Amino acid sequence: MFLANFLIALREGVEAALVVGIIAAYLIKSGHREALTKMWVGVAVAAALPLALGAVLTWGPKTLTFQAQEVIGGVLSLLAAGLVTWMIFWMASHARHIKGELEGQLSTSLDKDTTGRGVVWIAVLAVGREGLETALFIWATVRSAVQAETALTVVGVVSGLAVAVVIGYVVYRGAVRVNLRRFFVVTGALLVLVAAGIVAYGVGDLQEAGVLPGIMQHAWDLSGYLPAQTSPVHWVYVLAQAMFQANLQPTVLQVIAWWLYLVPTLVFFARQSRQSRPAAATPKEYATS
Repeated sequence: MFLANFLIALREGVEAALVVGIIAAYLIKSGHREALTKMWVGVAVAAALPLALGAVLTWGPKTLTFQAQEVIGGVLSLLAAGLVTWMIFWMASHARHIKGELEGQLSTSLDKDTTGRGVVWIAVLAVGREGLETALFIWATVRSAVQAETALTVVGVVSGLAVAVVIGYVVYRGAVRVNLRRFFVVTGALLVLVAAGIVAYGVGDLQEAGVLPGIMQHAWDLSGYLPAQTSPVHWVYVLAQAMFQANLQPTVLQVIAWWLYLVPTLVFFARQSRQSRPAAATPKEYATS
């Protein structure tokens, strides 16, 4: 649970930190330092959005029937996997243009409104998108865990965000050259594996709700071969379960869904990563100095 949520928070946090750095640098270089306060207001609002979404997802469905909870959980799990997949491909194709796009939006906003109020909305939209995706995906990983470990989840998210802030700051200051293209490729591939597990889990929820058939048709059952908790092999399984929702007793439909998502997504991701390699952005293109 720690590693999965650390990875999610790190990936999304780095993107958000780079966006904030680009906005801050542009405001300073363009002589609108006074708008920095409004930028931070927007960042604060954006940070509150995922907290609100997390609260709704956690406590909202508790008064519903079991079937309704499973339907909502299954649909949201599939939605979370879809959003993170879109985020991975969007970042791979737009990374080199983020700086120019943000600066263009800021220039237009400041020309129309010298008070800088538009900066608030730019920060909310740019950073809030990352936060909402993170909240939904983390909720899906926590829900798919057999035993919810709140403490490890919180530590994983906070640690990932803290490391992301450090990476964003050192890139912004130009103190360290970070190969961000490689960073996003590696984390993207790992998140595809995490998302595949979420897809399979979401399908299982819909099967339990009776929306999809085959809840009793298991592809295999290896639960009887799981060693005792003192065995190192057991802890390998626990790690795989926390990171990738490994299942010793999946249904046939879950296995099909896992493969149907994983194979084409990894193929397209690998192809896109290779195509972007020759013109890959350097850290300075992401950075704002």
